Amino acid sequence: MSSPERSTTPLALIVVAWALVVIPLLYGLVQTIRTASALFTG
Repeated sequence: MSSPERSTTPLALIVVAWALVVIPLLYGLVQTIRTASALFTG
């Protein structure tokens, strides 16, 4: 039996994919904190 070949994902593709997830997530988190702080500070 032959072993299946493993494919590797380029590091740049992984970084871009994570950036597409993390950047909007951080933006939304910052906006949520700003809005919530306005509720508590008056």
